[in-house]
Amino acid sequence: MSENDTPESPSGHPAASCTRAAESPFRSERTSRDEAPQYVLPLVVHIEKTAPPARTDALRTAARAVLVMLSDERSVGEGEWARAMRDWQDARIRKVVRRARGAEWRKACALPGITVTGESAEVRVFPPVPLDGWPKELAKLQVSGTDLDDPEPPAAPDPTGPVLWLNPELTMSAGKTMAQVGHGAQLAWWELSDTERKAWREAGFPLSVATAGVGRWRELMVSGLPVVRDAGFTEIAPGETVVAEGAHRVGSLPRLRRP
Repeated sequence: MSENDTPESPSGHPAASCTRAAESPFRSERTSRDEAPQYVLPLVVHIEKTAPPARTDALRTAARAVLVMLSDERSVGEGEWARAMRDWQDARIRKVVRRARGAEWRKACALPGITVTGESAEVRVFPPVPLDGWPKELAKLQVSGTDLDDPEPPAAPDPTGPVLWLNPELTMSAGKTMAQVGHGAQLAWWELSDTERKAWREAGFPLSVATAGVGRWRELMVSGLPVVRDAGFTEIAPGETVVAEGAHRVGSLPRLRRP
């Protein structure tokens, strides 16, 4: 995932958009997205050489990390991150995934942010920062080197919750794909009512990530569901990358069982 990769919110701008009318709730009528101050949402994935996370778990965890940030009390209302979150969502919706290990990871964890864990993955998400205003602890982290594998075939997606379907015709690094599913999760979030968002959060933001079969992808492309369209600045040509399916099923999810 390169810093030049700038997919958009579903606004009709030429980078990423949604096939449904799921506009950013913070878009200014007086200022276009390109003219607004530009921010980026940093995500850092913990990748140790001896124990890297499974690819699919890292993708799910990155998507959940975006949702956790969007719903955190510090990100809304008068919260300490709310202004940055509004400014970020009012411009191009940029996400950059970097990797860290050892001391780099510990330094990243000392910065304000939220660490989200999966079965094997850890992803820390930070409040948006200006494009040229990265904290030095994050600016030095590498964007490359996020190639991950699944040691075993991933389980089939859970049809009772949201599914982020990947385009089967694309080959992307894990870091690039983590950013794309983060966009997909955000589009799904924008589709929901406050009641549905509360239910999803209380359930722990369960979701699945899977690569669609060719036939299934064709069906999804004409389904009217939210679609992420990448600008094509890095790794791939411009086009569709992720479809968010089943977001409204969150209303029937059980609450997260807490110890």
